Amino acid sequence: MVVAVMVSMVAFLDSTVINLALPAIEHDLGGGLSSQQWIIDGYLLTMAAAILPGGSLSDQFGRIPVMRFGLVTFGAGSILAAVATSPGILITARLIQGLGAAFLVPGSLALINTVFDKAHQSAAIGVWTGWTGTAFALGPLLGGMCVDFFGWRWIFVLSAIPMAVGYALTFWLCPLPGRVEGARIDIAGTGLSAVGLATTVYALIESHRYGWTDPAVITPLVIGIAALAGFLRQQQRDTQPMFPLPLLTIRNFAAANLVTACVYGALTLGSLAVALYVQDVAGYSATAAGLATLPIPLLSFVFARHVGRVAARTGPRVFLIAGPAVAGIGLLLIRPKPDGFQAITDLLPGMTVLAVGLVATITPLMSVTLASVPTQHSGVASAMNNAVSRLAALMSIGSVGLITGGMASATGFAHVFQVCAALFALGALFAALSITNPPVGCRPVSCDIAALCRDRPGVQPALVSRG
Repeated sequence: MVVAVMVSMVAFLDSTVINLALPAIEHDLGGGLSSQQWIIDGYLLTMAAAILPGGSLSDQFGRIPVMRFGLVTFGAGSILAAVATSPGILITARLIQGLGAAFLVPGSLALINTVFDKAHQSAAIGVWTGWTGTAFALGPLLGGMCVDFFGWRWIFVLSAIPMAVGYALTFWLCPLPGRVEGARIDIAGTGLSAVGLATTVYALIESHRYGWTDPAVITPLVIGIAALAGFLRQQQRDTQPMFPLPLLTIRNFAAANLVTACVYGALTLGSLAVALYVQDVAGYSATAAGLATLPIPLLSFVFARHVGRVAARTGPRVFLIAGPAVAGIGLLLIRPKPDGFQAITDLLPGMTVLAVGLVATITPLMSVTLASVPTQHSGVASAMNNAVSRLAALMSIGSVGLITGGMASATGFAHVFQVCAALFALGALFAALSITNPPVGCRPVSCDIAALCRDRPGVQPALVSRG
């Protein structure tokens, strides 16, 4: 658990710690809204493109060596980002960081799913969610404090600390299974997904500058859509796909991924909007803007584990309906103003309601995603779910300029919060229509597993359902 939390915190922390540093980075290195979007999306792009191949590499070379590679790669990107002298170098460094992070999160969830049995998985995922969610939510506050007291470059210097500790802890793990027989890397699928994501996101980010009819936008958009369609077709035909489409025929797994896309798209977009609005329009310091996000990590740290336990007893459905709905209401309570904005009255109540909704959503969502597939597919299911969440975040950040009209204004950010609230509401609707609670009672256990029981002498009988 310690290792799983530590390596995940590296990836989650750095996905949000940069948000409140964007105005300071723009002041030092130059660039406009497009550069700010690419600084975030560069990280998300390589992370989304490499998460699924990362699962294949883990099967081929072993989870621990690949996890170490991810930590080292992430560290190298952090060093390059800390010494960046232009937006281009910083974006390149973020691409490298995202590549490293892609090997960390799915491996940590798969590790939990392997070590803990079904009875304890929800509580274990609750612990993981509490700590990593705290890191994700503390990112803006830590980033703001770094900017105000040390300078934005220290964000990347300090990110090396959990990376180094996580790398050292990997040598403390008990031996895990090595290479999986028959594992291979899907080169064609990796190439198609990378091209599809990169060109589509480029078109989204640059559309507000050139317009949708400009060849510089429409050409990469067409290439991206064609590449993503080719990726899905190639995965359908492949005998060992890295994105196994048959898993999406499992109702709860497919529904959980739809909810994931809505929730993480809304959360990422809303977090960026809060960070930019509070500084660029309302005129608050980076630290003050970070303090406004404090309800999210506090409530996550205190209640995430308990929510996991309650959801395990009562079922996740009610949480996945109510949680996103409450989070959306929280965003609608945020009231951007061109003048006279007060964080205590116009921002903090909405952020608190948003935090309550997220705490009720994240742990049950993680649990139902992993519980809906057979254990042997937990690694690839985790990778698929993380790819969906990163893709949703990627597309939402790429759409900021489109939603705001390319201008940092109170009206533009109000539109962003409305779009985020609509995404949360859509997630609640998907959960209401598609998520089902797992059956209550004991499940059948195969004879070979039952034979391992040693509660009484003799051959052990197969266990049957009492439900």
